[in-house]
Amino acid sequence: MATRRTATKSAAAKDAKVETKATATAVKETAPVKEAPVKKTAPKKVAPKKPAAVAAAAKAAKAKTEAPAEVKTETKVNFIVEFNNKQNSVEDIINNVKATYGKDVKEISIYLKPDENKAYFVADGEESSMDVFFC
Repeated sequence: MATRRTATKSAAAKDAKVETKATATAVKETAPVKEAPVKKTAPKKVAPKKPAAVAAAAKAAKAKTEAPAEVKTETKVNFIVEFNNKQNSVEDIINNVKATYGKDVKEISIYLKPDENKAYFVADGEESSMDVFFC
């Protein structure tokens, strides 16, 4: 009896293995093979290089469209020198120094001495002086 039972079990086991293999084979045959889709990539477009002048102009135009950070206003100053109850504006003294020098001035330094009625100045590296009269 034991042999018969063992023989039956081994036959049943063989049948189960064959059935499992057959099922697996059937699944393999019926399952469609999925291939990964092939992505078509378009060639990258490269912008043509801009000349330096065009690039600078584009940068400047962009800067103009952006809001300015801070608007600076120039302050008007009236500067008056008074000596012995008589007054002269600094603008008048500067204009008189320029007229005395006689040329266009790039840089000028003026030293005013009201007690001597003199203005000493250095215009473009040349030293000179002029009389200043307080009226």
